[in-house]
Amino acid sequence: MKPQLTLIAALCMVGASSLTLAQAEDKHQWLEDVSGDKALNWVKDQNKVTRSKLDNDAGFAKLKADLQVVLDSKDRIPGIRKMGDAVYNFWMDAEHPRGVWRKTTLEEYKKAQPKWEVVLDVDALAKAENENWVYKASVCREPVYDRCLIELSRGGADAVVTREFDLSSKSFVKGGFSLPEAKMNLDWVNKDTLFVATDFGAGTLTDSGYARVVKEWKRGTELSAAKTLFEGQKTDMAVGAYSSDHKGVHRELVNRQITFYTSEQYLKEGDKLTKLDVPAKSNVSFFDKQAIITPREAWNVGGKTYASGSVLAIDFDAFMKGNREFTVLFEPSDTTSFTGATVTKNYLLLQTLDNVKSNLKEWKFDGSKWSSRPVSLPTLGAVGVSGIDAENSDDYLISYSDYLTPSVYMMAHAGNDKRELLKSAPSFFDASAYETVQKFTTSKDGTKVPYFVVRRKDVKFDGSNPTLLYGYGGFQISLTPSYSGGLGKSWLDKGGVYVVANIRGGGEFGPRWHQLALKENRQRAYDDFAAVAEDLIASKITSPKHLGAMGGSNGGLLAGVALTQRPDLFNAVVSQVPLLDMRRFNQLLAGASWMGEYGNPDVPAEWDYISKYSPYQNVKAGAKYPNVLFITSTRDDRVHPGHARKMAAKMMDQGHKNVWYYENIEGGHGGAANNAQRADMSAITYTFLWNMLKRDNESVRVH
Repeated sequence: MKPQLTLIAALCMVGASSLTLAQAEDKHQWLEDVSGDKALNWVKDQNKVTRSKLDNDAGFAKLKADLQVVLDSKDRIPGIRKMGDAVYNFWMDAEHPRGVWRKTTLEEYKKAQPKWEVVLDVDALAKAENENWVYKASVCREPVYDRCLIELSRGGADAVVTREFDLSSKSFVKGGFSLPEAKMNLDWVNKDTLFVATDFGAGTLTDSGYARVVKEWKRGTELSAAKTLFEGQKTDMAVGAYSSDHKGVHRELVNRQITFYTSEQYLKEGDKLTKLDVPAKSNVSFFDKQAIITPREAWNVGGKTYASGSVLAIDFDAFMKGNREFTVLFEPSDTTSFTGATVTKNYLLLQTLDNVKSNLKEWKFDGSKWSSRPVSLPTLGAVGVSGIDAENSDDYLISYSDYLTPSVYMMAHAGNDKRELLKSAPSFFDASAYETVQKFTTSKDGTKVPYFVVRRKDVKFDGSNPTLLYGYGGFQISLTPSYSGGLGKSWLDKGGVYVVANIRGGGEFGPRWHQLALKENRQRAYDDFAAVAEDLIASKITSPKHLGAMGGSNGGLLAGVALTQRPDLFNAVVSQVPLLDMRRFNQLLAGASWMGEYGNPDVPAEWDYISKYSPYQNVKAGAKYPNVLFITSTRDDRVHPGHARKMAAKMMDQGHKNVWYYENIEGGHGGAANNAQRADMSAITYTFLWNMLKRDNESVRVH
C-alpha cells in the first residue's frame, strides 16, 4: 500500500513579476542569476576566501577525515525495502561515492556480512554517460515489483530525468517510459499506464513551478498524446494522481494541492472524478476497505466535532454514500500529536508523540470494528516504522535511536512485542559520559516551549560551555531525538553542548503547534528560539560568547532572524540553504508554494508583518552581529542560493568583517551530492562554530 501522494517540494524557476521600488533598489539582485558567470565568479571568490581560512587549520583537516570515516562506514545500517522475494538498499561509501542500488534475500540480509547483488551502479552509469548523476528515487509497480521508474538528478537538484527499469534484467527498458528533466510526480496505474504530472510545455506549470496538469500516459504513445485527467489553476501549488492498493482493493485518486496546506481529493472511477467531502486541510489514505482521514482543522460533520490532528476511520464506500459515523483512532491532547501511520496486512500502526517522546499503537480491523493495543518501545527517542510486505505479512521494520543511542534495526510482528534484531549501528563516540535532559522554558507570550540538552554529566554551570542551539520551527515538522555519529565527533567529543529547540511552527504538538506560528504569527517561533537561548544563558550552561545558533532551509531563516533580531545572544550563527530575502522569496524557485506558511509579500498588509523579521531587509550597517556562516548549494533548485549570496554580499558591503560564505557547486537542497561533499561541508560548519565558541575564544571578536 502506498501512502497518500506527497507532492515533492521542488519547483522550477518562475519568472520574476514586475519589480516594486524596494525590489528595484536591491543592488545585489544580480546574484540571483544562479549559473551566470558574474555570480559564479563571486561565489568562487568567496569559496577561496573561506578555504584560505581553513588551509592551515589542522582541526579542520582531521575533522573532515573523521566525518568521512563515519559517513563511509561499512558498519552503518543498510535500510531495506522488500519488493517481491528480495530486499533492496541504496548504498554509498568510499568505493561507491554516487552509490549502488542493490538487493539480497531477507535471510541473507540477517547475516553479519550479507552478500549483495548490484542492481544499478550509479557511478558506472554516470561514467558511461558522462553525466553527474545523483540517484533520487525509484517508483516501483506494486505489488508485483517487476518495473520501476528510476529518478536521476544532475548534481543533486530536485529536477530529475526518469527512465523505466526492469528489475529482473537489471537494465533500463529499451523504448520504455522515459521523461526529460523536470520536477515531476509519477505513479503506476498498471504495467502499461502511468499517471504523469510534469512540465508539458508552455502554460503547464503553476506559479510555484509544479505541474498544473496531470495526465494518463499509455505505453507506446507519445507523451503529447497522453490523456488529460485534471488541470489545476496557475495559482495552485500543484496537481498529481496516484493509485492505492491494499488487500486487493484498488483505488485511483487525483490530488489538487491548492496551497501547501489545502487541497482537494478526487476519486477517479473510469473517466469520472468525484470530489471527496473532506476538509481542505486534511489527508486521506486507505486501509483495506476503510478510509483513514486526518483533518488538520476542526471538522464539524454528522453532528459531531472532530479535533484538528485526529485520526478517523470509516468504510469508504459508506462514506461516499453519505455515512459520517467515524471511528476515532486518535484524538490529540495538549501534549500529544499524531506523526504517521504504517500498514501491514491486518494492522494499522499509528505513531504519536507525547511531549516530543515517541509512542506507537497498533489497530486491527476485523471487518466490522477496530481494536487496539499499545506497542512497547525501547526508547523515548526517534522511532521509525515501515511495513515489510503489506499485502502478505504483519511483519514490520522498526528502528530507533536517540541522541546517545546508535540506531537499532529490528523485525517486529504486529499483534505482539516480539522482535528480532537485524542490525545495530556502531558507536562513533563514547556516549557514557553524556546525558540527555528535556527542559521547558517560557516564551515571550507565556507559552511553555520544550527543548533537549545533550551534555556531559559533569558539566560545569559556569557559562563557559561551547553550546550549539539548533532549531527549525516550520511546516509542521517535528525534531525528535536521533543519533548522529558526526555530531559526536564534531561537537560532543570536543566538550560541546548540543541543544534542540522544539519551537512553535513545528509539529511536536500537532497542527495546533504549527498553526500558532503561521503568517502574521511567525514572530512567535523566533521568540521561542530566543527564549531557549536566554534560558541556556540564565542557567549558566553557556553565555553569549559561547552560544551558537544553526538551522537549515526554513531553519536557515530562523538562524538569519536570530542573527538580526537577537545578536546579543550569540557569538556564531550558521544559516544553511536558507531563505533570507522574504521580499522576493515567492518569486524564486519553490517560493510561491510557501506563501501558506509565511504569507504573500506582494500583499501590502502581509508584507507589513513579514518585513518586520525578514533578515535581508533588517540587517544594518553599524550594528554588531555575531560571526556568521552562510552555506548553500548552486544546484539547490528548491531554496534559491541567491538568498544566501545576497545576504552575505550585503553584510560585506555594510562593512561587517566576520562573514563567512561557502557554496557547494552541486548538491541540491541537501547541500551535498556525495559523502565526500557532506564531510567537507560539515567540517567547514563545525570548524567555524568551534573556533568561534570554544572556551578560550576571548580573542574572537563579535562584530
